[in-house]
Amino acid sequence: MAQGDGKVIAGKIITIKGPIVDVSFQGAERTPSINEIIKLKNVHGREVLIEVVEQLKKGVVRCISLALNDGLRRNSEAIPTGSVIMMPDSEACYGRLMNVLGQPLDNKGPIRAKRYFPIKKTFSKRRSEVALEKNREYRIMQTGIKMLDLLFPLVVGSKTGILGGAALGKSMLTLEIIHNIVKKGRGSCVFTGAGERIREGNELYLEMQSKGILDRVALVFGQMNESPGVRYEVVFSGITIAESMQEKGEDVIFFLDNVFRFTQAGSELSALMGRIPSETGYQPTLVSEVSEFHERIRSGAASSITAVEAVYVPADDLTDPAVVTIFSHLDSIMVLSRTYVQKGLYPAIDPLLSSSAFLDPAIIGEAHFKIANEVKKLFQKCEELQKLVGVIGIDELSKQERVLYERAMKLHNFLTQPFFVAEDYTGKKGQFVELEDTLSGCEKIISGRVDRIPINEFYMIGAVK
Repeated sequence: MAQGDGKVIAGKIITIKGPIVDVSFQGAERTPSINEIIKLKNVHGREVLIEVVEQLKKGVVRCISLALNDGLRRNSEAIPTGSVIMMPDSEACYGRLMNVLGQPLDNKGPIRAKRYFPIKKTFSKRRSEVALEKNREYRIMQTGIKMLDLLFPLVVGSKTGILGGAALGKSMLTLEIIHNIVKKGRGSCVFTGAGERIREGNELYLEMQSKGILDRVALVFGQMNESPGVRYEVVFSGITIAESMQEKGEDVIFFLDNVFRFTQAGSELSALMGRIPSETGYQPTLVSEVSEFHERIRSGAASSITAVEAVYVPADDLTDPAVVTIFSHLDSIMVLSRTYVQKGLYPAIDPLLSSSAFLDPAIIGEAHFKIANEVKKLFQKCEELQKLVGVIGIDELSKQERVLYERAMKLHNFLTQPFFVAEDYTGKKGQFVELEDTLSGCEKIISGRVDRIPINEFYMIGAVK
């Protein structure tokens, strides 16, 4: 608490602009520090928490609201708490659904934790823990999803982005990865919902509950209906829980849906605080905000945080400045294609627009690398022939081109997969496909050993029998 002669020194609200609240502490012995929480009460007696983001002149601080601030009045009392946002220790978070403040949203009673951690911290405190070995050992985590394991291996301690516009299956793919990893018992998961719809968050929670994977997942939500302050800070609340798990020596999978909404909330706050936008129209602090978050996703000597981030692409424009800024922090980029969705190819990842830094023989092995390379070559050839086939038809292709085109189409179909989390929608039982089966199936198609089998026989199957 901020103390003066044994009592709390209260401030007064002087300005309210949407979620931005200016509070004056003129005459007080201490001005609240950056990130400190201040308590307010509205006319209905409901408590509203605000967070200090800027210190102005003459004892005035600028704050962002962490709740709907309707009912606040000028000259209302503002009580500084002397504390920042604190999240409970991870042991108390498994199977729980929390908000940005670590308070429960699942009607399962209070979250009782022995320790609490601040969501904002200086990196120097943990710099010694970071593994900086030159000869890094790459551990690959199988997801059971053919397309990912073949072309975008999920390496422990890496950052993977799932990019796409609206309704391309980002959330569904994220949920399938969570399901498969937790079912195989490969570690702990933290799911952070930033700025997504309430309906999606509710469906996600119920889906995890029905699949029996909720007890190894901690969920933190700051959804679309909440203030931009909540949508901005919720990613830091989620990563704090992940760090708490990592400190116990656990390998953590950190899922974020959606990191673009985090940058969007930062843009809203920047405009409300009166900052002049950059040439791109986004906040001038865009790069530093995205970097501040991603710097905390890193591996230690004994444990790691592996991030899988969904990235909404506005209007399917991959050159959007916020999306490009997020690009620079990702090791693997999976771009979802609307064309693939229209063809019914799920997961709808375009292998030619996507890339992975780990598609390297030193990491995945020579055999895997060779097959992945051949697959991408066939997809490239198929892309070249696609327009020609649309004009003259497949029968007009040369014999060799037709063989390559049909093999590529078989690979496209083979790399589709029935998801466990989509069983209610597709009516097909989900399948976890081992990497050996994926590589074997691709090798059979590439070598021509299954040329006589019709293309549609490879659609939505597991391994090639």
